[in-house]
Amino acid sequence: MKSIKNHFSLVIALVSILFSVQVFIIVDRSINAYKENLANNYSIIMVAQVHIPEEQIKAISPLITTVNELNPEGVIKRLNTKMDKKNLELLKITLPKFYKLKLAHFPSPQEIERLTKNLLATKSVKKVENFSSNHDNTFKLLLLFKDVITVFSLSIFIVTILLILKELRIWQFMHNERMSIMGLFGAPIWLSSAVLFRLSIVDAIIASFITFIVFSYIESSLWISRQFESIGIEVVVFDKVEDFSLLFAIAMFVSVLLASLILLGHKEEV
Repeated sequence: MKSIKNHFSLVIALVSILFSVQVFIIVDRSINAYKENLANNYSIIMVAQVHIPEEQIKAISPLITTVNELNPEGVIKRLNTKMDKKNLELLKITLPKFYKLKLAHFPSPQEIERLTKNLLATKSVKKVENFSSNHDNTFKLLLLFKDVITVFSLSIFIVTILLILKELRIWQFMHNERMSIMGLFGAPIWLSSAVLFRLSIVDAIIASFITFIVFSYIESSLWISRQFESIGIEVVVFDKVEDFSLLFAIAMFVSVLLASLILLGHKEEV
């Protein structure tokens, strides 16, 4: 019964680590998807005195991917109350040129500031509207959310590592007499500690498959997909090949590493 309890404690600790890692992966993917969505909806308005070729505008910065010249017909129609045709044509000629610039990705405040300066340094460009106030607030919120999740995941990771070390230490004490006797008869240290490594490896496998089942269920949940749809993004919650391979490797690495540390501690005591 005590053996099952120790197994259970170690498995739960490993599941906590894998869970926090996968949650961080999901949050990172969500932020990247949301930033891509923002980039698709975000644009800069540039005002120039004369027509500027699209290639010339794109050459200003690699951030610029699409340039659309805004049609002034809508503004002119709203002014078209008492003006004759000749004056309308004259107005059309004298109106400045408006350009809508789409960017390759959702830029940082520094990139926005640098792009704005480069645009304003271009001849004939008189004004650039980059909506920096709303952009900066959104960008800072995304970074804050990611930082909070990172701190939370690291906290869980550190606490869980300490818990696993404690559980493995308990197993070492339980088998300390057998390990010492085998050592007296000349058995190598890795052989006398085989049960410790077997425990670590078996529990790492169990924890990996528990995590696989949990996140496979979450990934197939309609409620989760609706939440992402509500903010206009698509996120891979759990990749059964890539994510599971990563989590399995982390579980095995952590288990074997901590078992090795316990083993080194035992060797020093002997």
